[in-house]
Amino acid sequence: MASVEVVGDAELRSLLQDNDGKVFEVYWGTATTGKPHVAYFVPICKIADMLHAGAKVTILFADLHAYLDNMKSPWSILCHRATYYETVIKAMLESVGVRLDQLHFVRGSDYELSR
Repeated sequence: MASVEVVGDAELRSLLQDNDGKVFEVYWGTATTGKPHVAYFVPICKIADMLHAGAKVTILFADLHAYLDNMKSPWSILCHRATYYETVIKAMLESVGVRLDQLHFVRGSDYELSR
């Protein structure tokens, strides 16, 4: 199945019913420009829904973007901040009873700086 943008509950339900048992994948990205805050629970609750539904979820930490965005995240702490985000997001998902075996994390700097 090619990538498909889904908007709305009815469209998602239809796609899942016609999925023939294939695992669907969800991608969400966030720049690591500051501390995660209470508003992160909005996308985290949606991610929890997707994990409960059996999706494979990949979260991209746009750490290089955070550095390039007026150095909101100094180079010296890029790795530490991404680790902090991962820890916080895992704790948020666990707090709403989600299994993390289909959750994956990627850092932009892992592939954006390679040749």
